Amino acid sequence: MFAFNCPVNRRRCPVNRRRDALLTAVLAVAVPGFLVTACSGQTPVSASPQETTVSASPAGGTPSPEARRPASALAARLLTQAAQAAVLTSYQGEEIISHWGTTSSGSVLVSDIWHASGGQTITQTLTAGTASSSEPYLSSDTDGRWPEGVLGVTTQLVRLLETHYVVVYAGTGSADNRTAQIVEAWRENGSLAARFWLDDATKLPLEREVFDTAAHVISEDVFINVRFSKLAPAAAPAGGPSDPQGPWTDPLPAGQLLALRASGWLVPPELPGGLSLFTGAQTQTTTGTVLDLGYSDGLSVVSLFEQRGNLAAKLAGWQKITVAGHEIYAAEPDQRSLTWASRGMVYTVMADAPAQTVDNVIGVLPHDKPPGFWKRMSRGFSRLASWVNPFG
Repeated sequence: MFAFNCPVNRRRCPVNRRRDALLTAVLAVAVPGFLVTACSGQTPVSASPQETTVSASPAGGTPSPEARRPASALAARLLTQAAQAAVLTSYQGEEIISHWGTTSSGSVLVSDIWHASGGQTITQTLTAGTASSSEPYLSSDTDGRWPEGVLGVTTQLVRLLETHYVVVYAGTGSADNRTAQIVEAWRENGSLAARFWLDDATKLPLEREVFDTAAHVISEDVFINVRFSKLAPAAAPAGGPSDPQGPWTDPLPAGQLLALRASGWLVPPELPGGLSLFTGAQTQTTTGTVLDLGYSDGLSVVSLFEQRGNLAAKLAGWQKITVAGHEIYAAEPDQRSLTWASRGMVYTVMADAPAQTVDNVIGVLPHDKPPGFWKRMSRGFSRLASWVNPFG
């Protein structure tokens, strides 16, 4: 998760816990007056994405007629109830978020969650790997207007999910030793995109799997050891910061966000992969405004930070890589947190999305052109001259 000084106000961002879980190292992107800090734990994952597959759908191409499934009103209703249950139900449990990349290793984040009905949520990350990460975080969402949700199931993301995927009811099953209703999300090409297990009694999300177009599991999240109570959880840890860095504004209306483009902000209305702008906020630092934009299709989530300035000269914990033909910096070791500067603006992307989607997103955002041949040659001659004439 983001460390507890992360510049993301959980009151206005409904997918913070899931988005925070993307980062698998302590990272700092220092730009004038602004620090993006994150931490999470990474441990080897025993199963590779190639070992767990779904055989019920084709990998791509034109599906057979029977592969196309009609949307289910029951499935849509269950997902809406799941998003509401995450706000209205009092519960506590352990959330485990696992993600696989293109290799057999992956990242795992474990957090304890306490939530009071219609009120605050306390999150304590267990394996983030830093001392500060073990402190409880107290959500400032006291009125339930901007809930964090469970396993990424919120009202906003459910709407996006139903827009971009076909949601169907898949019967009953079990999760965390509880009877569950199963809902699936299918792509237009007939491949399975995700599967949800919703508690039969409360509709609270208990498990979620996400698949790539080749039917490999790329993300598996569970909410286990769940206990329900009509009262506020008494076992929740006390203390901890009541709000991350800020103050961040409440979510800005879409029209107001897009109007910022007239002031020189990028604010793309959408990003590749069918990712729509669904939330955004800003905060003031000593050197100016920081803009945080959230994009999603209901499953994948990409956060784009914008701030005027330049990157720090040294970025500890980051390495230079090439993505979509552009040199940028990636947080080690997961490389799903990316940053670079272009034309006086620093861009930071934090992505919970397939690798190809991330590449496409990086490719469409602004980048400075590499120096031309003669500019590189002139720099080389200057260095050579300084070697020949050390007093020059």
